[in-house]
Formats: sequence, structure tokens, C-alpha cells
Amino acid sequence: QVQLAESGGGLVQPGGSLRLSCAASGSISRFSDMGWYRQAPGKERELVAAFSPNGNTNYAESVKGRFTLSRDNAKNTVYLQLNSLKPEDMAVYSCNVHSSVEKRDYWGQGTQVTVSS
Repeated sequence: QVQLAESGGGLVQPGGSLRLSCAASGSISRFSDMGWYRQAPGKERELVAAFSPNGNTNYAESVKGRFTLSRDNAKNTVYLQLNSLKPEDMAVYSCNVHSSVEKRDYWGQGTQVTVSS
């Protein structure tokens, strides 16, 4: 079992930055498939950025060059740095961990990112 807790969301002006954190209740070093998704009102949840089992880091086209995914295994935390934010980035951002052993996904409760002047 893994519990995920996101933080770092908030209100920011267009062009601003935020850093989202996803703290896990246990070690994340065993997970290679983890990242962030987002869901805006009236839209489906979409992948924002994720580490994949093959060692790559995948980003949605709309966030490439602006968002950066990173992890600190010692702190059991995954980060998403959001730069040059746009109104269309506004959504609830959720952390995801996929366990290939347990064959299930774990989700956090989400954190709201609002981009508005």
C-alpha cells in the first residue's frame, strides 16, 4: 500500500511558476512508473509528465519545455516544476504511481492549480 499526498498548488498569474510535490508514505525507489496527471473542468484526465519503466521521462506536448518532472527517492517525493504557466494549465493535478507487482495504480487526492490574472 502506498499513500500519496500532493501539495504546492495555488493561484498564480500567467507566466508564473509553481512546484508541486507528491510525498509517498513509503519508499518510491521500487516504482519506475510514476508521474502527474491533470484534469480540467469538463475535460478528461490527461498525462502531464511521467517516468516510464524504460527510463524515459514523458511529457505532454503542451507542457514540453515548461514543466520538469523530478524525484528524490531519499525523501520519497516526486516533484513537478511548472514554469511559464498559462490559463490552459489550470486543472487539478494528481500524482500517480503504478505498481507492476500489485497490478494497480495509486492516486493522490489532487492539488488545484489556478492560473489567472
